[in-house]
Amino acid sequence: MTGHEQPLEHLLAATLARYAARPDTRAIRFALSSPARQWSWQWPAQAPTQPYFIASITKLYVSALIMQLRHEGRVDLDRAASDYLDPAVMAGIHVRRGVDAGPRITISELLAHTSGIADYFEERGKDGTSQFERALARDCAWSFADVVRITKTELASHFAPSTPGKAFYSDTNYQLLGAVIEAVTRQSFESALHARVIAPLGLAHTYPFSHATLARYDDVAPMLYGRDPVRIPLAMMSVRADGGIVSTADDGLTFLEAFMTGRLFPANDLEEMQRTWRRIFFPLEYGVGIMRFALPSWMTGFRRVPPMIGHSGASGAVLFHVPDLDLYVSGTVNQIRKRSLSFELTTRLVMACGRAWRVP
Repeated sequence: MTGHEQPLEHLLAATLARYAARPDTRAIRFALSSPARQWSWQWPAQAPTQPYFIASITKLYVSALIMQLRHEGRVDLDRAASDYLDPAVMAGIHVRRGVDAGPRITISELLAHTSGIADYFEERGKDGTSQFERALARDCAWSFADVVRITKTELASHFAPSTPGKAFYSDTNYQLLGAVIEAVTRQSFESALHARVIAPLGLAHTYPFSHATLARYDDVAPMLYGRDPVRIPLAMMSVRADGGIVSTADDGLTFLEAFMTGRLFPANDLEEMQRTWRRIFFPLEYGVGIMRFALPSWMTGFRRVPPMIGHSGASGAVLFHVPDLDLYVSGTVNQIRKRSLSFELTTRLVMACGRAWRVP
């Protein structure tokens, strides 16, 4: 932490205070760092540590585990997921025009969302509702078997695997990757996560939310849907590898810096993971197990905002590295419904840093 606040810190604090005063945010926490400048800062400055649900930022942790297993020669990104799982899992999970592509979908296609597999969580099924909507209406739990069943029986696949230029963001992909991790390591996803990432990095306030930690739900920052509080402990226990981690802004920085600098898996793999970006939702793109947030200049008054690499979560959480600024940003607004809110705030923080450091 800096010993004396400079104008940048005042500006960052004022920006965050404005967002914290909104009725549609709750328990905002942010931490920023620039290792080359030996600078770090957090907001609120003296607030006690409060963990929050990072939701789909969990996918970065899954990517790290898969890349570790690849480095150990235990997972091949080009091999079919069915080589690691019970063949019955992948059979019928992607049927299009009478062709079952499930058995040939690769680990890489799951990581990159190029599998074409439907999204069990947010897509509406035959009854016109999604698993997400059902959980919001009445908290409920589900299993991996339920994920597979919903995907196979209630939803339609989107395109043939690895169709050029195509990507479709699917939580089912990462549920399947979680199952691959379990099959290869012969551990639960939660145990593998702790042994391979959380413990080695000393992430004291990070843990997978599961049945074992269900009683800690009220210790986690509350999420809002618009202005309404959301209470969904059973659902958060069920998302697991697609979005079930609890963490803090500081722990997020530690994890992302390790992810980006080769402490978790060989740094050379990052080049491959970022070689091709495919649009998932404007202005978000996906590589292999990693997200990019890049705003066109017309959306920012023709002021340049450098690309951000990392991931976001539907809980209102963000975790991004800005290579052009040597900046890491970690935080949350704890807002589920207004998903643009965390990106809007993050953009303001990044632009403030760029101006203060006079980076064009």
